Amino acid sequence: MSWTFFGFTFIYEYEKGLVFTLGKFSGTRGAGLTYIVPMLQRLEKMDMRIKTIDIPKQEVMTRDNVPVAIDAVIYFKVDNPEAAYLEIQDFIFAVAKYAQTALRDVVGQSSLDFVLTERDKIADQIKEIVDEETETWGVDITSIKLQDIELPADMKRAMARQAEAERDKRATVIMSEGELTASSNLAAAAKKLSATKGALHLRTLQTLSDVSSDPSETDVYIVPMELLRALEALAKLKG
Repeated sequence: MSWTFFGFTFIYEYEKGLVFTLGKFSGTRGAGLTYIVPMLQRLEKMDMRIKTIDIPKQEVMTRDNVPVAIDAVIYFKVDNPEAAYLEIQDFIFAVAKYAQTALRDVVGQSSLDFVLTERDKIADQIKEIVDEETETWGVDITSIKLQDIELPADMKRAMARQAEAERDKRATVIMSEGELTASSNLAAAAKKLSATKGALHLRTLQTLSDVSSDPSETDVYIVPMELLRALEALAKLKG
């Protein structure tokens, strides 16, 4: 409220002036120097800048009966100063309380997974509900952001165990896929070596070279392939 006995007052760039004449609303004034009739008129200044309200942490029960604590921030501004002053007594307090109620309603109708993964959609639903109601108050909701979603301690432990089990499962799958690929490659290599004359001998010599460079005291005995084949043929004859 801005009273003056000299008739002149300033309205800042971010404000709108509401003029009341003998108690009745008689118009709005823009930024700059303005004059009102002393004792007959008074001027109410309305801040038109974006305002921020912090919604304290609310404990809400989700649709699947999991309690979560959620806090949020509301960004809004006065769009119609006349309605904001005449239609509701304290629009800032009203916006905060209505947003709390909308938050409880929206989260209460959503599952825990949806709340955790789709917080932007939750915030948009809350904004839509609040914006529809506050439009008649001359208030425009710019955005609503969910800052933090806190789960019960036992739920956090259960989710951590689930995440660990999922990681182990993925590691096992990746390892088995690697072994399958390696076995296919080994089979293909063995088939190619056996089909190429002298390839197995070269591979044997390479293996011997690798083993000989090993500083360990391991004894390696080499058996010619021809001897093994002769023994195999002998065994078949006896059979």
